[in-house]
Amino acid sequence: MRRDEAQIDGGTVIAYGTWGRPVLVFPSEQGRAVDYENNGMVGAAADLIDAGRAKLYCVDSLDADTWSRGDLPLEERARRHASYEAWIVDEVVPAVYADCGGPLDIMTTGCSLGAFHAVNFALKRADLFPLALGLSGNYDAAAWQGWGERGDATYFNNPIDYVPNLDGDHLDWLRGRVSIQLVVGQGDWETHPTGALPSSKQLAELLQAKGIRCDLDLWGFDVAHDWPWWRRQLAHHLPRFC
Repeated sequence: MRRDEAQIDGGTVIAYGTWGRPVLVFPSEQGRAVDYENNGMVGAAADLIDAGRAKLYCVDSLDADTWSRGDLPLEERARRHASYEAWIVDEVVPAVYADCGGPLDIMTTGCSLGAFHAVNFALKRADLFPLALGLSGNYDAAAWQGWGERGDATYFNNPIDYVPNLDGDHLDWLRGRVSIQLVVGQGDWETHPTGALPSSKQLAELLQAKGIRCDLDLWGFDVAHDWPWWRRQLAHHLPRFC
């Protein structure tokens, strides 16, 4: 399997594969680009990568300075997230296009907080990311030690807030453009302390109520919020999209 690592404006991007559907991979909370490989997720997708059906682009997070800064009010954390969004959109996406030989629709995926990023980017920038696969995500930023007054920065980065208010031409466009696949177990750590199970159910209901394509795949009561299960879930779902 081909592996290429690059520094792009201070952040790491690791590409796995030669060609195929580009898949932008967000790490779990405060993670690094190499985490996906180190936790067996690249191996779980190896057949697709080797067959030229998928090419993974794994990126660093900026969570340590943004969403994971529990000492900062939620609105400030959301403001800081803008720099990460700019890095992804203005630096990483053009690099992916250049590597692919031109603009292509990019799929997003991630586990835990990475799932939040994958889904939030797809809903906000469906022009770039029309498909998201979220594994065990909590999609309500206010649930993460969310203290302090909340303003526009939080609202426009919190799917649980903004999805209920989508309407008009933009909603019609999203209905025809974006597709969200949510996956979550019902075992250890999926409800407490992560809140992934109730949040995934809530977001699926909100998206479906708006007519936005969203499937929720609930795994069993033995399925935990952990890498061994995420490997199985990725191997199960990714072939459907690549």
